Amino acid sequence: MAGEFKGKIVVITGGSRGIGRGIALAFAREGAQTVLASSSESNLAAAAKMVAAEGPEPLTVAGDLRTLDACKRLFARVNETYGRCDVLINNAGATRAGSFLDLPDETWLDGFALKFFGCVRITRLFWSLLKAAQGSVVNIVGGAARTPDSEFLIGGSVNAAVANFSKGLSKLGNMRRFGAPQDIAALALFLCSRQARHVQGTAIAVDGGATPGIY
Repeated sequence: MAGEFKGKIVVITGGSRGIGRGIALAFAREGAQTVLASSSESNLAAAAKMVAAEGPEPLTVAGDLRTLDACKRLFARVNETYGRCDVLINNAGATRAGSFLDLPDETWLDGFALKFFGCVRITRLFWSLLKAAQGSVVNIVGGAARTPDSEFLIGGSVNAAVANFSKGLSKLGNMRRFGAPQDIAALALFLCSRQARHVQGTAIAVDGGATPGIY
């Protein structure tokens, strides 16, 4: 994949730390122009230095993506600066754990505000640019989406909603061709590489999205 993303515009929400920052670093090493979105300007500044050391200097956009206005501002900055988007990574969002009876209504609403509604709004805003570029959307969810936990009901519910949204969204795109042996070969190479060292015991469908279920 060396150089495959050179010059591509990659937007990453929650890109200032953790998984989001790791994704940004990986794309930067491949030559991509990254856009990091987060609520913390200081975290964004620190992440930008790390990413710039690996590839093109990223554009950073600070804002609370729980709100529609902030989502619109992110889109406007990307559209005005680059006029395109090749990859959208919806990663922002964390939810509180705890006993079901101790979690008030506002905590549930806050849990969905960023991880789910932020994802939906940003995807909708960027859709025309992604379609024009025949780009990709990657929504980051946790294992609680399919393995419920009584102490993590908000997180499980939110992640399950994002997973359902992601699968349904895939139906808006068309299978542009039949599968070919090299599609399976590409996955086999990845799974046997060091990059896939943390992928274990899972089923991966390589069928152009034809499998109807989420899992």
